[in-house]
Amino acid sequence: MKIAILGTRGIPARYGGFETCAEELAVRLIKRGHNVSVYCRSHFFGQKLKKYMGVELIFLPAIKIKFLETLSHTLFSIFHSLNKRFDVYLVFNYGNSPLLLFLLLAGKRVILHTDGLEWKRSKWSWFGRLYYQFAEWLGTKLPIPLISDSREIERYYLEKYKRVTHWIPYGATPSQSENPELLQRFGVRPRDYFLQVTRFEPENNPLLTVQAFEGLKINKKLVLVGGVTYKSSYSEKIKQTTDPRIVLPGFIYEKGILRELLTNCYSYIHGNEVGGTNPALLEAMAAGCFIIARDVPFNREVLKEAGIYFQKDVQDLREKMIWALENPDEIRKRGRAAQDIIRAKYTWENIIDKYELLFKAVASGLIKK
Repeated sequence: MKIAILGTRGIPARYGGFETCAEELAVRLIKRGHNVSVYCRSHFFGQKLKKYMGVELIFLPAIKIKFLETLSHTLFSIFHSLNKRFDVYLVFNYGNSPLLLFLLLAGKRVILHTDGLEWKRSKWSWFGRLYYQFAEWLGTKLPIPLISDSREIERYYLEKYKRVTHWIPYGATPSQSENPELLQRFGVRPRDYFLQVTRFEPENNPLLTVQAFEGLKINKKLVLVGGVTYKSSYSEKIKQTTDPRIVLPGFIYEKGILRELLTNCYSYIHGNEVGGTNPALLEAMAAGCFIIARDVPFNREVLKEAGIYFQKDVQDLREKMIWALENPDEIRKRGRAAQDIIRAKYTWENIIDKYELLFKAVASGLIKK
């Protein structure tokens, strides 16, 4: 098959879940004998490779305004792709659903990955939230298959729109520490720190983590990896901390460094509360982390009893962190259980099997919704 992947920032993955999924999917499909092209945003990449591990990379511009960046790049990608005779298109982000009309009018076969509930994200203005609600609704009316990455999202679409979606979560690869010396650049040692890797947005609760940790009288540190790519008063509040135990290295894209941070942390804080199956949560589980997760259905669906859960409250999170400090044997046991869940349900090979079956069915016309 000849497959096009649109709607992400591009690969190699340097930002979030969409990009990681696009990379894993594209590279593994190439190994299975398919032809895959990924559309990339030019300004995200200094070096513009023609191919990456066999995947064709197509670089196009985008309008660098928060609301228009994704839409403009997807629109340019659609028009560029029309004469390339792809058998099937995978488009990430339901915000792109109005643009899919161009592909459908051209007779193309399209699959839309819905992701989570984007209209709930605080970074959007009232207009942005209204647009995403409209785009979500429109996506359910288009004659194309929809992918939901969690059972909770699948249930949401079924109950709200009476629309059946195809459940395909993200994946992860079990990992272990290989080079703990890399931690020295952050001034931490193995099992000497709490860790959170996230975008600095309210629905991910990194400020709550900072406030909870500041109240702990311990020698361990907090490594908070991430940030935002736009001006944010919320992000500035995090950076204003005066606690010398809190390490803010910014975004980290090197997979080896992230692996060492994950596999060597004492406990991982997962504060995300909007969306479906979160790739960062899966990566932490795959690394065998003991996870303290925000108590929402999306996280319980994946983590189950392999972690513990906190409410959106500073004191509650602090108490859960204290519990972790007081129960070192139990947290190691739960970390192993989290890794077992990944091996059983979320390996990338299993995930790619699901995508490949769907692609073949759509390309052959067997599945149209």
